[in-house]
Amino acid sequence: MLITLLLTVLILVICAMLLGIKIIFVKGGKFPNTHIEGNPALGKKGIHCSSRQDKDASLEKNLFERLEEIKK
Repeated sequence: MLITLLLTVLILVICAMLLGIKIIFVKGGKFPNTHIEGNPALGKKGIHCSSRQDKDASLEKNLFERLEEIKK
């Protein structure tokens, strides 16, 4: 049982080290930006994350506000 536990911990440590090689050993290394806002191709297509889309939608005027502007 103890050997299995130690082997598991060793495997987890090795995996964590392999995942962090770029961060640990490369000067100025960082994890890649996998967020949708970090993808320029999606930005060119106008695809943004949901929080950005909600913000943009809240800034748009609804039909009632547009009619009020026309009446003025």
